[in-house]
Amino acid sequence: MSLWTSLEPASTTVAPGSTATVRLRLRNTGDVVDEYRFRPVGALAPWTTVEPAALRLYPGTTGAVELTFAPPRTPDAAAGPHPYGVQITPTEHPEATTVPEGSVTVTPFTEIRAELVPPTVRGRFRGRPRLAVDNLGNTRVTASVSGSDNGGQLSYDIRPSNVQIEPGRAAFVKTVLKPRQITWFGTAEDRPYTLGITRSGDPRLDVDGTYVQKSFLPGWLATFFGLLLALAITFVMLWFTYAPKVRTLAQEKQVAVAPSALPEDTSSEEPAPEESEASGPAESAEPDSPAATEEGGGSGDAETAAECAVDEDDGRLYCSNTPDATGYEKRSYDSAVRGELETEYSWFECWGHGEQTRSDHEDDGDGDDIWYWTKLDNGSWGNVASSDLSAEQHPVPGLQECR
Repeated sequence: MSLWTSLEPASTTVAPGSTATVRLRLRNTGDVVDEYRFRPVGALAPWTTVEPAALRLYPGTTGAVELTFAPPRTPDAAAGPHPYGVQITPTEHPEATTVPEGSVTVTPFTEIRAELVPPTVRGRFRGRPRLAVDNLGNTRVTASVSGSDNGGQLSYDIRPSNVQIEPGRAAFVKTVLKPRQITWFGTAEDRPYTLGITRSGDPRLDVDGTYVQKSFLPGWLATFFGLLLALAITFVMLWFTYAPKVRTLAQEKQVAVAPSALPEDTSSEEPAPEESEASGPAESAEPDSPAATEEGGGSGDAETAAECAVDEDDGRLYCSNTPDATGYEKRSYDSAVRGELETEYSWFECWGHGEQTRSDHEDDGDGDDIWYWTKLDNGSWGNVASSDLSAEQHPVPGLQECR
């Protein structure tokens, strides 16, 4: 090799945004005049310049060029030592290329930038701003985030409250702002707040924002409710002052109970057993005695309770029933209870099919599926099971079926 080189100094330090200079000395140890061209190589090559870019030396002479390092003040100039090299190519002997090497240490610097997105949030119960923190330095940043405001009117839920950000990267911190008191009525109120970013050994960086707290109910709705309340009070006062007098001319309708559904056989000198047993109740159900009324299914005379017959005038069944017989909303024991028949003799409007009825006596077994529609003693209408009636046949002949 016909070239001698030396870097002065071989190692140096440079701060981002500034420059550092290293001198490269070389001697032509050959026996011919040669021209040398210089090209920086390595990670620092984009920020390295060589002056002059070419140098012509006679045999036995020495020359020098200057290397200038100018790393930018950006995250790209990573802090720490960086090796570099300068490729020297002789013009006369290009195959005899040499690369002297050195080292440059880039000093660290920290710089962060923070921004609230959005800077103003609105809400009735909470606000959700996001804090964007950018690391513009060339080393990792560890910081904590906290919130504050004048008067302590807001509470802060910050996640995460501690962040680590690599050079050239950004971190997003979610924040939930909650007012400590709810504004029920009125106009919106501005509540300024501050999110602070604290780093070890560096001053705190504050970012200001505004939370606009809206009232729970808008102002026009409060006015509307006030007017509505005033109108309601006025209406009540006028009603009690000028209350209309209402009288009814309606009267209860008296319904005569049919004495018997079976005509008496007067041609026979000796009556049948069934007729003799029913003769007593039939005589007690003469038109002179009042019949069952419309209320409570209609209660009849206790002496006529043995008869079950359909009245030809109103088409209703008049029959004795179990005391406190239950009336159901539907023709089923599982449906809602509408009331009871407290009397032992009632009238029934019509009949229909439903759930299999049950007898109160274990030896009677299950009954049929006939239910009777009637007005209960509390004024409600309901279905009564046929097992609660004393009729011998269900449905009772002559009673219409419910539609």
